[in-house]
Amino acid sequence: MILFIAKRAAQAVLVMLVVALIAFALFRYVGDPINNMVGQDTTFEQRQELRQTLGLNDPFFVQFARFVGHAVQGDFGQSYQLRQPVSELIAQRFPATFELSMVSALMALVIGIPMGVYTALNRKSISSRLFMTLSLVGISLPTFLIGILLILFFGVILRWLPTFGRGEVVQIGWWSTGLLTKSGLESLIMPAITLAIFQMTLIVRLVRAEMLEVLRTDYVKFARARGLKPRTVNFTIALKNTLVPVMTIIGLQVGSIIAFAIITESVFQWPGMGLLFIQAIHQVDIPIMAAYLMLIALIFVIINLIVDILYVVVDPRLRVSGK
Repeated sequence: MILFIAKRAAQAVLVMLVVALIAFALFRYVGDPINNMVGQDTTFEQRQELRQTLGLNDPFFVQFARFVGHAVQGDFGQSYQLRQPVSELIAQRFPATFELSMVSALMALVIGIPMGVYTALNRKSISSRLFMTLSLVGISLPTFLIGILLILFFGVILRWLPTFGRGEVVQIGWWSTGLLTKSGLESLIMPAITLAIFQMTLIVRLVRAEMLEVLRTDYVKFARARGLKPRTVNFTIALKNTLVPVMTIIGLQVGSIIAFAIITESVFQWPGMGLLFIQAIHQVDIPIMAAYLMLIALIFVIINLIVDILYVVVDPRLRVSGK
């Protein structure tokens, strides 16, 4: 088990080095950082002096090693436009994105897995067919369109929920949360639903397909022939084996919720990292873009590592094959 984790950790480090190389390439090949930091009245000598101070005249590998060393410490320099340390900007925006993503992921899992199991066990019922039709609609509609429709119906027509922003937040140390205020909870409802719908419908269809496949296996038929109760067969034997391959997709979807919250945050003007990243693209703010890329890659790497470990814990066959 320890050797398995060590191998996965080594692979994670290699992935992060590749991502760091891509992020570093943004600094080196996308525009001139000196032009983004100084004004038009800066002389050539001042530009050269600043370039020497920042180490931009050093060899490529020296600059890359310096970039990786600073990134490990969470230092991505200063934003070109906002003139603030990028680490502080990320720290200010991360709670909003994390809060939205986790609520959306929880919503997708709590609704998606039971609905997928239900549609697999009752695949010929009218309600099951209705759920599958709704899931097809949910997976086909673009995220921004779902958000706009929710804003139109619940925000403009009914005026039940706020249409933008995060509402009132409470500071707990450096962390800010809207889950402890009424306006914060109201502001979270529509963005969370918008972000969860696509992931939820994908989980429904995936769990249903895997459950139907497991129900056709010989060991499930043997369990029924032994006279075990249908509840035991369906939820103790079949469901456990269904969730083993689904774990990988669910893990990737949780990472995708965090990474691709950009559209939802743009539609609802949610003050998270996604909105900050969109603004950085418009302003060609390379430090913010590089930091966002590194952070999202780190989140995916950590989630994949956790999923790999859960695989070994849940499936005894992997422990045997590993030995």
